[in-house]
Amino acid sequence: MELLLGKSHNAQNIRKSILFVATTLVLLGIVPLYCNYPSFMQHQHKDSSELTPPYHAEDVEIKVSEFKECDIFSGEWVPNPEAPYYTNSSCWAIHEHQNCMKYGRPDTGFMKWRWKPDACDLPIFNPFQFLEIVRGKSLAFVGDSVGRNQMQSLICMLSRVEYPIDESYTKDDNFKRWRYPSYNFTLETFWSPFLVKVEEGDSDGPTHTGLFNLHLDKFDEKWTTQIEDFDYIIISAGHWFYRPSMYYDNGRLVGCRFCQLENITDLPMTYGYRRAFKTAFKALNSLENFKGVIFLRTFAPSHFEGGEWNEGGNCVRKKPFRSNEITLEGVSLDFYLTQIEEFKVAKREGNKKGMRYRLLDTTQAMLLRPDGHPSRYGHWPSENVTLYNDCVHWCLPGPIDSWTDFLLHMLKKEGRKSYQEMLELEQGTKKST
Repeated sequence: MELLLGKSHNAQNIRKSILFVATTLVLLGIVPLYCNYPSFMQHQHKDSSELTPPYHAEDVEIKVSEFKECDIFSGEWVPNPEAPYYTNSSCWAIHEHQNCMKYGRPDTGFMKWRWKPDACDLPIFNPFQFLEIVRGKSLAFVGDSVGRNQMQSLICMLSRVEYPIDESYTKDDNFKRWRYPSYNFTLETFWSPFLVKVEEGDSDGPTHTGLFNLHLDKFDEKWTTQIEDFDYIIISAGHWFYRPSMYYDNGRLVGCRFCQLENITDLPMTYGYRRAFKTAFKALNSLENFKGVIFLRTFAPSHFEGGEWNEGGNCVRKKPFRSNEITLEGVSLDFYLTQIEEFKVAKREGNKKGMRYRLLDTTQAMLLRPDGHPSRYGHWPSENVTLYNDCVHWCLPGPIDSWTDFLLHMLKKEGRKSYQEMLELEQGTKKST
């Protein structure tokens, strides 16, 4: 961009084009986007008649009041009797293991909360606004099954407007591509639970969850070679690092995590976690033509009580914690701090190239939701499953739907933030010349 702005023969036209686009984004905060309501609704899935409440053309308006500055990630859960905004029968995108109502969860109170920041309000997700903002764009989820959980939540929240069509290039459900034809918006998920190159060394391993060979300095090309053209990337990882792993650096075994093998140093879990994020961010910062926004979605803690996941631990609470009732600690705190530290380093490096990093900080909000997991309601009682009491993933509908509230709020602000960054870049270019 600096080189382009420096060329006198086209600098003025480029500035005008950028200013036009940026001003258009800014005006979204002031001018309603008038859309024909029936034209939205005619694309809905046949099951959409079950969905409430109704939405109207004015629902795409983005109000100036929605841009009040505050830390949206610090707050409390408050009752929301209007939720949920979809059901397990109206949304087909719910993964079986998160379909809590199908498998007999008797209580429904866990669905009727919303996140309220301490110093401002966070509007409930508006699918019309979201789809207008991302019209003609693409969003990639990179990570594990919790990341996939987030994508399925987004699909369900958007189902009030339109259902996507499957344009996946493979039958592997770990790599799915969905497109919203009326908006030319594409969602894609890339399975990479460790974010780096990995091989399964033993399908069973010390804890019967496998033993994995992690090449901590090598890119996972299954996603790093595929995401350069995306407009938004949400990257996340966490729970797979609890599994026994062998750590390799430059092709050499440097240690392991809970491999229980003689003469191999057992390293802290955060050793592999830090190196994996460092390598993943290096891969992102090495993209030559990427012009989008990178979101780090922070770690969402599990809530096993009464034992570990494989020792009878469960999550049976029926309501959220208050913020003064629980503290982030132990491995969850270590993971969170590690992510933040590596994010800051990557952001500093990326900013030098004009990369845009944003923090989607879901940790505090999800720490307070021990009631939102499937527990034993992610399968039939007779099924033989590895995670019998699931206190890692999130029921749909459920508290993970709040992540769409966070994401939409950040996308609304992105136009203004990008515009400001463009002005700062242009001013810096003028000074240098």
